[in-house]
Amino acid sequence: MKFWLGLCAGSLALIAALALAAPPTGAPTFENEQLRYSINWPSGLSLGEAELDASGSKTSDDASQLHLQFNLDAGIPGFAVRDRYSSTASGAFCSEEFQRAAAHGPKKTDEKITFDLHNATASRQTNGGGRSELSTSQCAKDALAFLYYTRRELSQGRIPPTESVYLGSAYEVRLEYTGTQSIRLADKQVDADRVTAAIRGAASSINVEVFFLKDATRTPALVRVPLALGTFSMELVR
Repeated sequence: MKFWLGLCAGSLALIAALALAAPPTGAPTFENEQLRYSINWPSGLSLGEAELDASGSKTSDDASQLHLQFNLDAGIPGFAVRDRYSSTASGAFCSEEFQRAAAHGPKKTDEKITFDLHNATASRQTNGGGRSELSTSQCAKDALAFLYYTRRELSQGRIPPTESVYLGSAYEVRLEYTGTQSIRLADKQVDADRVTAAIRGAASSINVEVFFLKDATRTPALVRVPLALGTFSMELVR
C-alpha cells in the first residue's frame, strides 16, 4: 500500500496513450487546463484526490513557456501522502526546471532539477545539500513535460519513442498501444484508447495500464496499477 501511494503521484506524469485512428488536428496548447482525479481502492472507495494543471507564458525574448503542476493528497489512517510537483518547460516540451516536494508518512523529500539543454546535462539538488550531475539528451523531459509532450504528439498521430524521463532519477518509459476499450467514467460509458506502460528505473519498475479519451487534447482519464492487494486506480473527475 505504501509503495503504491508513494508511486501514484509520479505514475500519471510518466505514462501516455496511442490513438492512430484519430486524424491529426491542430496541436493543443493546454492553456489554463485543470484536471481533477480521484485515487481509489480496488473496491472503488476513495483514498484521496489529485490535480493536474497547465498554463503558458512568454519569456523576455517572446519564446513560449509551459508551467505544469501535479498535486496529490491521499492516505490511509496513520499514513498520509502529500506530493507537489512543478515543471517549467519550453514550448517544445524541453525541461528547464523541475521541483518535487513530497511527504509520505514521516519521510520527506524536497529537491530540484535544473536542466542545461545546451550542454545536455542536469543538476539535481536536494534540500539537505546533496547535489549530483546527470547526462541528458538535448531536449530532456521531466515527468510532467513528458506527459504533455506525449499528449501533443498523439494528437498529431505520432508515436512518442521510448526515452529517459526524469522524476528525481531517470526512468525509461516504453508505451504499447492495445486498442480501444469502453470504460465507465462519471457513470457513463466512454470509448478510450488503452495503453500499457512499462516504467523502469535503476531501483524500481512498474507496469500500468492507462486510458486516454479520444478528444483533441488526449485527456488522461483512467490509470490502473495492479498490485498484490488488488488493482488501484486514478480516475478523472468531471
